[in-house]
Amino acid sequence: MGSHKQALRLLDKQDASFVLADKGYDADDMIEEILAQGAQAVIPPKSHRQTSRHYDVCLYKERNKMERMYGKLKHFRRVATRYDKPASSYLSFVLVAAIYLWLK
Repeated sequence: MGSHKQALRLLDKQDASFVLADKGYDADDMIEEILAQGAQAVIPPKSHRQTSRHYDVCLYKERNKMERMYGKLKHFRRVATRYDKPASSYLSFVLVAAIYLWLK
C-alpha cells in the first residue's frame, strides 16, 4: 500500500482549509479526496504528470520551514526517542526544546 493510501486514512473527517504534502503524495485519488473535503491541495505535481497542476508555492515554502523545525527538534534526544511516555511530559519537553531553539 502506497504512502498516499495511508494518508487518506489520516484525512478522514479532518477539518482543514489546506493540505500540505510533498510530491510523494501527488496522486489523483489523494487530490480528489482533499478537494471533496473542501480543502485546497498544496502538493507539487510530479514531473511525469501529463498536465501540470497549480499549487500555492508560497504556502508550500511554509511547509518546508515546519519540516526544518521538526528536524531541529529531533536533535534533542528526549524528543527523538520519546523517553517521556506520558503525553503531557513529552509535550512539555517539546515546548521547552522549541523555546530553546527560538531563543537561540
